[in-house]
Amino acid sequence: MSFLVEAQRTIAYAQATNDPIPAHLSGELAPPVFAVVPAWAALVGAMADVAPPEMLPMLVHGEQDIHIHQPMVPGMLLQTQAKVIGVQAKSSGTTVTVHCATSTDKGEPVNEQYLVSFIRGWQAEQNSGQAAPEHAFENPGTRADHEVTAAVDADQTFRYAPASGDPNPIHVDDEIARAVGLPGIIVHGLCTMAFTSWAAITALCEGDPRRLKRIAVRFSQPLQPEQKIVTRFWGNSFETTSGSGAVVIKNGLIERV
Repeated sequence: MSFLVEAQRTIAYAQATNDPIPAHLSGELAPPVFAVVPAWAALVGAMADVAPPEMLPMLVHGEQDIHIHQPMVPGMLLQTQAKVIGVQAKSSGTTVTVHCATSTDKGEPVNEQYLVSFIRGWQAEQNSGQAAPEHAFENPGTRADHEVTAAVDADQTFRYAPASGDPNPIHVDDEIARAVGLPGIIVHGLCTMAFTSWAAITALCEGDPRRLKRIAVRFSQPLQPEQKIVTRFWGNSFETTSGSGAVVIKNGLIERV
């Protein structure tokens, strides 16, 4: 699938995630988690090749792992290929792991991603393939090396949905969110991940996004708008908590140069 990186689109994504990095706000570079935008159709398409279409609404996004070979810049024409690399049936559903690779139209690698999802209520006929690369982290219980606090706005999901191309109504319709058992509208997991990416660039990369080479997370608990979040770093590992103290991202890992 082809995707043209446009400055207006990358700037909108940065603004929708409260990103303060100058190179992102100017359109010089796309934010790192923008990588999911050109790849999303391929990722979902790969998932649909394995899981029954009627079960896709039961999908829960569990993990995202982005390996960055080079930054995305306006004018790049990107090509993405995705495939399922692992299927693991469990008692209450099935975990599906998708790998995708994005490159320029000249074949130069741009990034690789692993998406891990859990589909509730669907039992795969057999287990196969492999898991995504490991990024588990045990909080050492010591004082963090760095801590970045950010505010999630009341309209955050309404800005992120069009900027990312994710129209899932649980992020913009309170009634639908409550109907599926949520406390109300929740923030997109990838939006929260984008917050942690600029926190990492600020705290660990001296504000230079070119130094970030990998960001991996596990989505833990839903986050609602109008909360503060705190991302704490221990070396290259991190976790993010909400103002109520709930861990919304765990097993976070950063790789940098």
